Amino acid sequence: MNNLKLYSELSSKLELSSKEEEQEEIVLLSAFDIERSRLFFASSANRIYTTHLSSFQNERAWSKTSLPAEVDSVDLEPSDYMTALEYLMEKEALIIGTWSGLMLLHSVDGNGTQVVGRVEGGIRCIAPSPDGDLLAVINRFGQVLVMTHDWDLLYETELEAALEDFDVRQPTMSSRCESSVSWRGDGKYFAKLSKVCDSTTLLKEIKVWERDTGELHATSESKEFMGSVLEWMPSGAKIAAVYDGKADDECPSIAFFERNGLERSSFRINEQKDATIEIMRWNCTSDLLAAVVRCEKHDAVKIWFFSNNHWYLKHEIRYSKQDGVRFMWDPTKPLQLICWTLGGHITIDNFIWNAAVMENSMALVIDDSKILVTPLSLYLMPPPMYLFNLKFPSAVRDISFYSKNSKNCLAAFLSDGCLCAVELPSPDTWEELEGKQFIVEASVSESVFGPLVHLIWLDSHILLTVSHYGFNHYVSRTSSNEDGLLGFYSQEIELVCSENHVPGLPTCSGWHAKVLRQNSLDGLVVGIASNPTKSCSAFIQFDGGKLSEYTTRIGTLKHVDMSFSSSCPWMSVVSVGDSGSFKPLPFGLDDLGRLHVGGRILCNNCSSFSVYSNLADQVITHLILATKQDLLCIVGIGDILHGELDMKYEDFIPTGNRRREENKNFIHIWERGAKVVGVLHGDEAAVILQTTRGNLECIYPRKLVLASIVNALVEGRFKDALLMVRRHRIDFNVIVDRCGWEVFLQSAAEFVRQVYNFSYITEFVCAIKNENITERLYKDFITLPCSKDTKDVQARDSKGLCANNKVSSVLLAIRKALEEQLPESPARELCILTTLARSDPPAIEEALERIKVTREMELSSSNDPRRMSYPSAEEALKHLLWLSDAEVVFEAALGLYDLNLAAIVALNSQRDPKEFLPFLQELEHMPVVLMRYNIDLRLHRFAKALKHIVSAGDAHFEDSMNLMKNNPQLFPLGLQLITDPAKRKQVLEAWGDHLSDEKCFEDAATIYLCCSSLEKALKSYRACGNWSGVLTVAGLLKMGKDEIIQLSRELSEELQALGKPGQAAKIALEYCGDVNGGVNLLISARDWEEALRVAFLHRREDLISEVKNASLECASMVIGEYEEGLEKVGKYLARYLAVRQRRLLLAAKVQSEERSMSDLDDDTASEASSNFSGMSAYTTGTRKSTTSSIISSATSKARDMRRQRKRGKIRPGSPGEELALVEHLKGMSLTAGARRELKSLLLSLVMLGEEEIARKLQRAGENFQLSQMAAVQLAEDTMSSDSIDEHAHTLEHYIVKVRTEVQNSEAFSWRSKIFVSP
Repeated sequence: MNNLKLYSELSSKLELSSKEEEQEEIVLLSAFDIERSRLFFASSANRIYTTHLSSFQNERAWSKTSLPAEVDSVDLEPSDYMTALEYLMEKEALIIGTWSGLMLLHSVDGNGTQVVGRVEGGIRCIAPSPDGDLLAVINRFGQVLVMTHDWDLLYETELEAALEDFDVRQPTMSSRCESSVSWRGDGKYFAKLSKVCDSTTLLKEIKVWERDTGELHATSESKEFMGSVLEWMPSGAKIAAVYDGKADDECPSIAFFERNGLERSSFRINEQKDATIEIMRWNCTSDLLAAVVRCEKHDAVKIWFFSNNHWYLKHEIRYSKQDGVRFMWDPTKPLQLICWTLGGHITIDNFIWNAAVMENSMALVIDDSKILVTPLSLYLMPPPMYLFNLKFPSAVRDISFYSKNSKNCLAAFLSDGCLCAVELPSPDTWEELEGKQFIVEASVSESVFGPLVHLIWLDSHILLTVSHYGFNHYVSRTSSNEDGLLGFYSQEIELVCSENHVPGLPTCSGWHAKVLRQNSLDGLVVGIASNPTKSCSAFIQFDGGKLSEYTTRIGTLKHVDMSFSSSCPWMSVVSVGDSGSFKPLPFGLDDLGRLHVGGRILCNNCSSFSVYSNLADQVITHLILATKQDLLCIVGIGDILHGELDMKYEDFIPTGNRRREENKNFIHIWERGAKVVGVLHGDEAAVILQTTRGNLECIYPRKLVLASIVNALVEGRFKDALLMVRRHRIDFNVIVDRCGWEVFLQSAAEFVRQVYNFSYITEFVCAIKNENITERLYKDFITLPCSKDTKDVQARDSKGLCANNKVSSVLLAIRKALEEQLPESPARELCILTTLARSDPPAIEEALERIKVTREMELSSSNDPRRMSYPSAEEALKHLLWLSDAEVVFEAALGLYDLNLAAIVALNSQRDPKEFLPFLQELEHMPVVLMRYNIDLRLHRFAKALKHIVSAGDAHFEDSMNLMKNNPQLFPLGLQLITDPAKRKQVLEAWGDHLSDEKCFEDAATIYLCCSSLEKALKSYRACGNWSGVLTVAGLLKMGKDEIIQLSRELSEELQALGKPGQAAKIALEYCGDVNGGVNLLISARDWEEALRVAFLHRREDLISEVKNASLECASMVIGEYEEGLEKVGKYLARYLAVRQRRLLLAAKVQSEERSMSDLDDDTASEASSNFSGMSAYTTGTRKSTTSSIISSATSKARDMRRQRKRGKIRPGSPGEELALVEHLKGMSLTAGARRELKSLLLSLVMLGEEEIARKLQRAGENFQLSQMAAVQLAEDTMSSDSIDEHAHTLEHYIVKVRTEVQNSEAFSWRSKIFVSP
């Protein structure tokens, strides 16, 4: 699916130095030096011309009239001349064979010639083996002499009978032909055409000899071969030869043979029967076959390509017969052809493979004089198959296609120099053209537009072309060089058709071409591309990658800032959207695989690329590129414009995690060497790949598919979006979640109206899930909108709906839309039932209500016309059972208290009647209230059951009590339903007993008080430790003073046991009158201010002294704790910094190793090398999930419990040591209670006159708190950083920083300002 395009043509001429008057000097032979890229030419004057390929690449070399060359003369006898010329790399010299049999070794650098041998009978040709170790020399006696490069003869072999003598003074061109011996690529065999002995006809046969022994290996059948043209494919698969078809009144054909002499295939060259083929050569990769075809009026160099069992003529270059053109392929560059003529004109043609798929997904494949046309959006079939074809007067060299505004125009430049144009009909009518051929006539032109190298459409009737003047080798009426033009010229050619366009048929004749303007171009043009954002504008790329913008009618060039850094034969300019405006963005791919975008390199290993647009305005949204590692990458244009490529696409280098690549931005191409040839734009969202075998593969990358779905949703094309979701098996939730399900609720009616297919809607309804699929499954492919309008809609529309239930809300909106937008029908009713059954929770009862209505209409036997709009009750019930669990539907039918409906459900769910009939019959014989009570109990609808049993009367009060006791959540409802005070008291007491059993003593005590059960209330208050409640209830019970004192002492002891000395002190002081015990308890509670107040209140010096001694002792102990804590903070922080530093060093080392591993091929790089074991203390990687690593949930829970128990421990060298150290530092902070006690102690010390102790205490606490907070902040900063600064990340630096930041914060509110250090 490619066309061979000539993108660069460099021509020059050897200045032949012969001054002979009798005969003009001509070039006969050529040779090539691979190492130094030198060309050698031998002339009829026995001269050797040496030129370098770099001479063609020099600045303005294409405009020079002569080529710089070194000239050496070879001294020969007057009657002798050169017949063979080859370059021997081992000798770094030329080997020359002469007609008289001399073998000469000519040193080009030393300008010396020596005779190394003489062959009897003269030399016809010399053919070195591919490895350069052997030479095959053929003489005029029909013998082959195989010798080493040291001129030692290995063997001689008789090939054929000796040729008849002819006049050596006037040798013919056929006697000076190129080598007729062809070696296989590995040098193990060589082949030659040989005449059949004793044959008076032109019968010949191919003979294959072994290299080492000279034994005949194989012989083909005798055929009428043409001349001695024979070429063995470098890969060794085929031997190409030419059949003479004159006997069959046919043109020549090229046949291919295997090594054993058997013919494999052949094809006709489609020329006149008198045409001959003289030279035939394979390129170095064996995929192109070129030949010189001598016709009656011209000679041509034809290039064929094989694919899908068909030989395509991909390019033809015509020469005049006087030129006697010959050629050679560059031995190292498969797409560089070197042609030369007898007069010394040398042309270097550089080709590229251009995709034959145009922007609108139309394939235009060149095959000789035909263009095979196939719209890939309608027919995905590879050539040589096609929809229809266009037949031109001669071989097609280059084409340009225009498709815009319903215009489809094709321009083709032919090998005879003619320009043709075709206007194609609308693609909608192309199916009628299947299998047809249309004859295209050449355009009529009075202007001379020269040989066209590049051409594109500027609009539907103007072409911009680049012509190359200066070397007139084209045989054309338009290629004369009367004006003496030289170099490259841009031309605007107007194409106008004088015939009316017939709808449904292409317009192939009546075209007139006229050159509007012509401008000289200062440089070699590599390519041109139209500007999609500007009318009648184009970009011209010069050699080196320089880009200039061309504007029609003005004809001037303006340099642009988006030039490439090197020449890019593959060039495309696309329109992209940036901040609401459109701008051109040039893409270019050079020979090294570097993809250029604007002025930077996007990818260094690209093999092919294309662009995709999902919008109607043809603005490009994605770049599709294939890498040399056979990865297909889908790149968003936004990522390119915003510079997010390195983060998302990892420099387009494959890594070991193949699955992750395929799920995100990379797709592994399953066949090595496949190329991107085109895309299907819009809703098709397909990428077309062509494999090396020639077949086409159409794939649908998920990223493009989702982009097209999102685009359809943005444009409100819900039906198209739904069809794409179904076709590509995308989760249906993407339709709802793309802008949020709250926004979709506003479009539900339009969605139903557009789709109007109940099967599709049912499928959509069944797929809705309570999760945002765009944030989980497709988060790497879809960019979620973030707009204020969306949030406003969400806030507004969530009112009145299940704000957190996506499924119920969406299905409710769909159900309303079905009822409002679509007419009643059985299918609509089934779809509505589906929305009810799939709600969350399922609305089975509502669905059964609808079925019940249908059933009642059926039982009424009325002629209600609505019956025809509903399915039968049985059909609807079966549909509901298919969607839901049969047991759930049966229970829902029971919940309607319709026993007949429940029986029908049970029968349709294929349940055994013995399972449900006895139960239903038992219910049927019960009173209605008790029947409903029993049904509610079965369905666990206890609230309804309580209402029904209470309404059954006082006889069932015991059942009510049992129901409430078994279901305590019913007690509030029972109190509402039961009005009798005595029964309410029983209910309250039972409720309180339940709360006491549940250890909810506060609530139980309150309820006991409501039912005047004071003893139980007192026990409940005492059980929960609410001493104030206990003493209050004791007052309600009117207990005596001694009883209250005894009760108070018991409560005080209990509170002390519970660790609440402060509350115990309050009881001792207020109820027991124990001042000594109260003060001691306040000291235990560290409530220093209160203890001092009570001691002074009672004027007890002994208690004051006791408080003072206790406070001093406590201050001394706290100061020691703070000093010890300060030391621990420093130790833990130093350990943390050491662990963190080692982790960072190891992570950098591992990352470096991963980068080196990613450069290896996936087949040789071990995936295990990039995964961590998880056992190292300094490793942050995770272990890969494998079958062997899956453990049971019970085991993981047990392990989690063990980790919880060990969380407080810090194990050196463990994976969690770093985090454990940070958590431990955080846990050393002062709590609110500690700060409160510290402040109370400071004030008490001041009151007692111990200012120095207070100052020392405050300083110790302040130093500890500052160090702890600074250490935590330092640890948090280094955890989020990839490096540790030894000067900045120090505890002293952070203490100063924290001191200034938190000086007046709440954490330091415990300090006394008088003791604050300056």
